[in-house]
Amino acid sequence: MELHQLEYFVAVAEEANFTRAAARMHVAQPGVSAQIRRLERELGQPLFDRSGRAVRLTDVGAAALPHARAALAAVAAVRETVAEHEGLVRGQVAMGIVTSAGPVALPDFLAAFAERYPGVEITLGEANSDVMVEALREGRLDVAVIGLADGVPAGLAAQVVLDEAVVAVTAPGDPLASRAEVALADLAGRGLICLPKGTGVRGVLDRAFATAGVHPRVTIEASDPNVLAQLAMRGLGVAIVPESLARYYATELHTLQLRPRLRGQLVLAWRADGPSGPAARTLIEFARSVL
Repeated sequence: MELHQLEYFVAVAEEANFTRAAARMHVAQPGVSAQIRRLERELGQPLFDRSGRAVRLTDVGAAALPHARAALAAVAAVRETVAEHEGLVRGQVAMGIVTSAGPVALPDFLAAFAERYPGVEITLGEANSDVMVEALREGRLDVAVIGLADGVPAGLAAQVVLDEAVVAVTAPGDPLASRAEVALADLAGRGLICLPKGTGVRGVLDRAFATAGVHPRVTIEASDPNVLAQLAMRGLGVAIVPESLARYYATELHTLQLRPRLRGQLVLAWRADGPSGPAARTLIEFARSVL
């Protein structure tokens, strides 16, 4: 069993396609197929079901995948540790961020980190919080900025990056625009414009409605909070957004505090047993000092 075979195995599993996996690994597709077949012969079991249009893991392949990822992470950690002892932090960090993390000055943070640690390469991706929690647990992400609805998820550790109120915003001509606050029960008959399920703010909102015994009517979902605000400006409903976004659009939208008061958190999260290498640990330490 060779290291590059495990790399190809993980790539094919994640891409569900040999051609895309080959492009990702910058090699020819026949080479990937040949190495996977050699690995399967050595193991004595098929790792992939190739009978359909998409390549799928067999039960054996699914069981082997976490161990392959762990082996690759261990090799990367060895390399990074050696580099660290040479006085220069090197390596790769897979980082995720929720699209709704507008108030977090991530570009400034990453620029400052890159200036201090030029040997670290960061791969940045976006998804909703629920997806990234699973990616952290499975080792596909080292760190992620996620929204929380109800405490830090099991198996993860986190540091609060932002804690702010969740509010409602409407167009100035909306019937609610004469009020300073609105009860959740009063929103029952209104069309709501919200972040999608799987995001922290939406989780906070859904839990509050359930506690109040209110069945909300969500008419529009969008993953970008700015889109929520723009839709509310056009009179398409009441948008539920972080307070910082409401302040940004204060001249164009009317803000109402929710009753009861709701708060949302953005946190930097990582596996509770620690990230796999020095590069990710360094990023966490840097984040703790500046965020």
